[in-house]
Amino acid sequence: MPETESPLFRPLTVRSLELRNRIVMSPMTRSYSPGGVPGADVVEYYRRRAAGGTALIVTEGVAIDHPTAVDNSRVPHMYGEAALEGWRRVVDAVHAEGGRIVPQLWHVGPLWGAMTADVDPALTPMRPSGIWGELGVTSYGKSYVERASAPTRAMTLEDIEQVVAAYADAAAAAARVGFDGIALHGGHGYLLDSFLWEGTNLRDDEWGGDLTRRTRFPAAVVAAIRSRIGDDLPIFYRFSQHKQQNYEARIAHTPDELKAVLTPLAEAGVDVFDASIRRFDMPAFEGSDLTLAGWAKKVTGALSMAVGSVGIATSLRESRLQGSAPVRNNVPELERRLGEDEFDLIAIGRLHLADPALATTLRTGAELPEFDRTVHEAALI
Repeated sequence: MPETESPLFRPLTVRSLELRNRIVMSPMTRSYSPGGVPGADVVEYYRRRAAGGTALIVTEGVAIDHPTAVDNSRVPHMYGEAALEGWRRVVDAVHAEGGRIVPQLWHVGPLWGAMTADVDPALTPMRPSGIWGELGVTSYGKSYVERASAPTRAMTLEDIEQVVAAYADAAAAAARVGFDGIALHGGHGYLLDSFLWEGTNLRDDEWGGDLTRRTRFPAAVVAAIRSRIGDDLPIFYRFSQHKQQNYEARIAHTPDELKAVLTPLAEAGVDVFDASIRRFDMPAFEGSDLTLAGWAKKVTGALSMAVGSVGIATSLRESRLQGSAPVRNNVPELERRLGEDEFDLIAIGRLHLADPALATTLRTGAELPEFDRTVHEAALI
């Protein structure tokens, strides 16, 4: 579709955030920040995507200031002067190219120890009820699953207060650095998601027990962030049905249950729901062609963002197993759904690794690149 007609290139405003098009770089963990400090290579990595025309960059997961937030020393932090100065350089470089950028704040919760077995045994993973989750279809290896399956103590009320405060502190630090909003990783079995999932939240207090109470912790995090960053900056919230412990898990089996999960988050301050699925065009519930991003928008009235296998014929999990991913030109279907306002933004991950100027490629109608995991995930920039 010509640029002048393509809904991919319509501008969008979310609070103070003004986007030149609807193309977003999806968050992807890179582990290129030794000591948690993003360096010059990270600056260049994000700058190139902004220079290529991408409107909004959602960074890789960024650790909040909590002892068990992230178990990989090469994942960047959102605390400490060195890390914040590194992020300031990233933000300035992206802005200089006309792009916008938000950090994805991250606490791995029950999945502590998945990135490395060399974790401090004196530290307790943050788990709502002390359990890792109901094992199902997973890509994790046997050794990690055996280690992680051992029960730990449940999060205390003090733990909950500390983590909420750490999220709010990280968001305030990001705002000071100059980021254009805040993103939260609330999917895939990580901490925020683990409170929503009945497979990890068995609490019977105010933080669990039924679907309504299971939403209270992530909603409290969102509300704390909103109170610290004010009304100008938007909040993005990634959620998912699937969990890394079990790809067949669900937090909502019906649209009504999805509304019960997402509405408290919208009321707390979420502006955009980032619906993480394997394929952006996959129907979410039986009897409807509407995607998870489409349902998120419909049941909350908030904006939504789709993600998953744009231009690629295999899911992320499949491409990891196979190494490469054949091209699938599903851009016309993407444009159709965007044009019908089913969702408002499209986040693209793997093709942004294969082609830093992906937005320009889409704008000009050039041939889509083929993603090769062995080449593109290992590439520094």
